[in-house]
Amino acid sequence: MTASQEEPTGAVIVLITAPSREVGRKIGSHLVQNHLAACANIVGPIESIYTWKGKIQHDEEVLLIVKTRTELVTTQVIPTVKSLHPYEVPEIIAVPIQAGYQPYLDWIEENANPAISP
Repeated sequence: MTASQEEPTGAVIVLITAPSREVGRKIGSHLVQNHLAACANIVGPIESIYTWKGKIQHDEEVLLIVKTRTELVTTQVIPTVKSLHPYEVPEIIAVPIQAGYQPYLDWIEENANPAISP
């Protein structure tokens, strides 16, 4: 099987933008503390250019890079982020991890598990 034909690993990277490091830290900490994610990195500041309500916007934000399991995204990660996020329409995008270092992927699987009590 070639690399382009590999099945996703069951792990995903979720990209979330937030208006500040404080908000990013709140969201990332909540996801990790409640075992909805194994890890959350906060990158930034970044500059975001986008259209909102018909106008071009230029804003400084931070980017969360969250590692979790595919099956948690729609049922738990998205609703949790929406409940903590100040934006009307927050960016929450999951990208499958096609391949990676297996011990790290195993670590994601083990730690992104809400059955673990916080």
